[in-house]
Amino acid sequence: MKLDPQLLEFAKTMRSNATDAEHLMWQLLRAKRFMNLKFRRQHVIKPYIVDFYCHELGLVIELDGSQHGRDDVIEYDAERTKFLEALDLSVVRYWNHDVLNQTDVVLEDLWNICLKLKPTFP
Repeated sequence: MKLDPQLLEFAKTMRSNATDAEHLMWQLLRAKRFMNLKFRRQHVIKPYIVDFYCHELGLVIELDGSQHGRDDVIEYDAERTKFLEALDLSVVRYWNHDVLNQTDVVLEDLWNICLKLKPTFP
């Protein structure tokens, strides 16, 4: 299936305009730095672009800013999560504030999620 070139270009733009939380998370996940897992950032899973994606685990990581507390965005996020879970993907969300201020707590939670998704992890 060919991906929409506009969607790919938008994902590329999003990679170069990362939030502080996305930038920090990418520094922690990139180049197999976290549990030797390969993550992609601003990855297209049509019709969406997810913040981080690990194909090996079928894991989507979304980082949410304050706008995700609004009712309309909560509803949109729920529909998006339902769509991704229908593809057999696991979706985990972290608040930007937590990524920046409680990084160790976020990483411990993510570690535990990854272990559940791949219990044979060395």
